[in-house]
Amino acid sequence: MRMIRAMATTNPIPRFPAGFLWGVSTSAHQIEGAVDTREPSVWDVFTAEPGKVRDGSTAAVACDHVHRHREDVALLADLGVDAYRFSVSWPRVRAEGGLDFYDRLVDDLLAAGVRPVPTLFHWDLPADLDWLERDTAERFAEHVARVAARLGDRVTKWITLNEPAEHTLLGHALGVHAPGRRLLFDALPVAHHQLLAHGLAVRALRASGASDIGIANSHGPTWPASDDEADVAAADFYDTLLNRLFADPLLLGRYPEGIGELMPGDVEADLKIIAEPLDWYGINYYAPTRVGAPQGAEIEFGGVRMPAELPFSVREIEGHPVTDFGWPVVPEALTELLTLFHDRYGDRLPPVVITENGCAYEGLDDSDRITYLDGHVRALHRAVEAGVDVRGYFVWSLMDNFEWAEGYGRRFGLVHVDFATQRRTPKASYDWYRALLREQHGCRRGA
Repeated sequence: MRMIRAMATTNPIPRFPAGFLWGVSTSAHQIEGAVDTREPSVWDVFTAEPGKVRDGSTAAVACDHVHRHREDVALLADLGVDAYRFSVSWPRVRAEGGLDFYDRLVDDLLAAGVRPVPTLFHWDLPADLDWLERDTAERFAEHVARVAARLGDRVTKWITLNEPAEHTLLGHALGVHAPGRRLLFDALPVAHHQLLAHGLAVRALRASGASDIGIANSHGPTWPASDDEADVAAADFYDTLLNRLFADPLLLGRYPEGIGELMPGDVEADLKIIAEPLDWYGINYYAPTRVGAPQGAEIEFGGVRMPAELPFSVREIEGHPVTDFGWPVVPEALTELLTLFHDRYGDRLPPVVITENGCAYEGLDDSDRITYLDGHVRALHRAVEAGVDVRGYFVWSLMDNFEWAEGYGRRFGLVHVDFATQRRTPKASYDWYRALLREQHGCRRGA
């Protein structure tokens, strides 16, 4: 048995409520590889263009999970998680025999005592589809129905979309993710069509008999750069764009003021679909954002070039450590975010699950990652104590993987992957999380 090599603190983390779901997350394009056994996605097209990925790499092999998934399931079983959040590749499902892989994966997870939690879209759109087109939402509903028909006898917890905000803004507004468009605010139809796809997916899942459905939206507190009126107004706009645009339609059945009229189609009719009731609401949290008035020049922030014409500018958050990605480590902002959502949406907010939380650091003895996770789990418990109904927490990620436009240059995993040999090596953070889960499960599993 490995010894735990590093601990963030000697103080035990308080116990979460009985039935709390502990897990880890991955996504298909980032780990699966086996590109020759599926159809191409927009990410395959994007990464084939020189200069789009920082290290020039692609996800053609990634972690070779399609061929090594039993090894990865064994890691999950040893870790002791309740659940594994993975994504179902739409391009793989469209290929002959593509669902066979997910059949095997689900069966192996269940045999290992790990609950499968599939995400039905995690950015890898088939290359011949386009979120600017309304029809893509209909095609997604068909995809969801097909997956549910095959896996629904064993899968009980579902996620429709992952981070439509990032896919809209980074992929279609700023052009730094696939499909690489730089449309700025002309990308808003992409947001609407993804939200519509979510609503249609919920209906398709309900029709298949599913009763435990959520979404994985990314959110974070927005802090004004100062009390100056221009900075406060810019921060409010940013909060609307990154938080309310993707939460209000789902939870309130309406867009924030001034947004609805910018969307295509019969928006009022679409909102009735978008606002299909959820069983729980997933939040991916990494860091807060400090925002001020526009500064009149294009800047690079967190690897993203922010155009000068945006009505805000993202600023550095000082006084906090940062990850290898340059993101500030602010655990208390997770408590702030959850209590904000609790106050903002009241009884319209269903139970919450943290569907992603993690950080990029190098090394096997990754004490910084342990400190990060320890702080955020404690912050999550403080939100529970404050009255927020939180039902689960998923670490991003099980293993190092293809980190989108960063290629293989950022490591988020609890498990180190040598991409040349595909050797998996659990890190100190894996041992730390394993010990935490044993403590949390103690009264329920006798561990």
